[in-house]
Amino acid sequence: MVSFLPRFVEITAATLLIALSVAPSPALAQSHVVSPNVVQQQVLAASQTRQHNEDAVKQFMSSPAAQKAMKASGMDPERIKVAVPALNDQELSQIASRAEKAQADFAAGSMGQRDLLLIVVGIAVLILIIVAVR
Repeated sequence: MVSFLPRFVEITAATLLIALSVAPSPALAQSHVVSPNVVQQQVLAASQTRQHNEDAVKQFMSSPAAQKAMKASGMDPERIKVAVPALNDQELSQIASRAEKAQADFAAGSMGQRDLLLIVVGIAVLILIIVAVR
């Protein structure tokens, strides 16, 4: 009986160690790296940023000058509006910042009508190319 005792202790200890390493600790299961509220706030902020960027691009492309430039270039303005939501967040952000800058420059008088028309056509072509590549 004495000879089985060390072997029994080894097997019991090994089983206990395996069980403890496999079973999740209650403390680990309850601690999150980021709280659900923070995740929700980040998702909401990202959604609001995306919506702002979509609105900025659509507003810029809906201006009478932009509509005129796209029609003169043989582009369908509705196709551009439909393509804007298909852009990913990074592409949309870059195009929105360019559209806002062009609009601000035009309103400030530092850009002429011809320059604005070229930018509108360039942005429209860029949107169509990005969507077509996908």
